[in-house]
Formats: sequence, C-alpha cells, structure tokens
Amino acid sequence: MTPPSKPVSKGGSSSLAAKPPSASFVEMTQLVLPSHTNAIGTIFGGTVMSWIDIAAAIAAGRHARKVVVTASIDALHFVAPVKKGYVVHIQASVNYAWRTSMEVGVKVTSEHPLTGERLHTATAYTTFVALDDNGRPTPVPPVLPESAEEKRRYAEAQKRREARMRLAADLKGGE
Repeated sequence: MTPPSKPVSKGGSSSLAAKPPSASFVEMTQLVLPSHTNAIGTIFGGTVMSWIDIAAAIAAGRHARKVVVTASIDALHFVAPVKKGYVVHIQASVNYAWRTSMEVGVKVTSEHPLTGERLHTATAYTTFVALDDNGRPTPVPPVLPESAEEKRRYAEAQKRREARMRLAADLKGGE
C-alpha cells in the first residue's frame, strides 16, 4: 500500500500532490508475431520502440493525469535479440518530474516461451510533456521516490536531464 501523497508547492498559488513512481508503474506484455520480425526472425527495432513509447505514455499519463506527448527518447541500445515467438515484457514508471515534463524509465525483457528464461533486451529513457486543454504545457506533480532503487533512478534522472540540456544547447549553438 502506498502512503498518502504529500502536497508540494509547484510555484505560484497552485500545489500538486507528489506521487511515488509506483503510482505510474506500467507492465505490458506482447507476443512477437511473424509480422513483427525481419528476414532473420528477430524483432524490428521500430516495433520495440513503438511498444516503449506506448508503455511510457501510459506511465506519464498516470502520473500527470493529463494528456501527454513524447518530447524525446534517449539513445536506445539493444543488448539481446528478441526472436519470433518470444514474449516481450515492457515495464515503465516515472523517474522524475520537472515543471511540465517527466522522465519515464522503460525496461524491456524477452522471455523464451518454452523455458521461461528471461533476458534484458533494452532500456530507454523517455521524456513526456503534459498538456492542458489548449494543448499547452501544464504543471505535473513531483515524484516522491520511496525505495533505494527509486531514489537512485530519481538522482540519475536529474543527471540525464542536465546532459540532454547541454546537448540541446550545443546543437542550437551549431546552427
């Protein structure tokens, strides 16, 4: 059971209740069908990316309780192949929330259907922005990490954001 959320000021006169990452947790399961695979029987990377985006959007929407849109997906590295007939598990939850944006961490594992063996397949970090009824960015609740793992992901999310901001500034400066 999750303890009651604490109200946290988000600037101005409004306040939003902080939420633990567990409140946004999503787990999707997909079966890898022939239409999901390439000529050598492994899953298309774009299919996995689509599933990552869907799971992350659900997690961000649960956290914000608003319409959310994908702002970015960090580098995605596949560390193990996923074959036709395997089961894919996608887990996602919000790691950190800024004023209107959220980082969602996503872990992908594949499961051999006959042996039950699971392999880590990919990890991705996505950024979503919450929108108001006019399609403009709107404030989101802060994240209240509880476990040691959630606190680690929370701290690492801040470092990743700083890196994303530096990269954006570098790219903008090169125009």
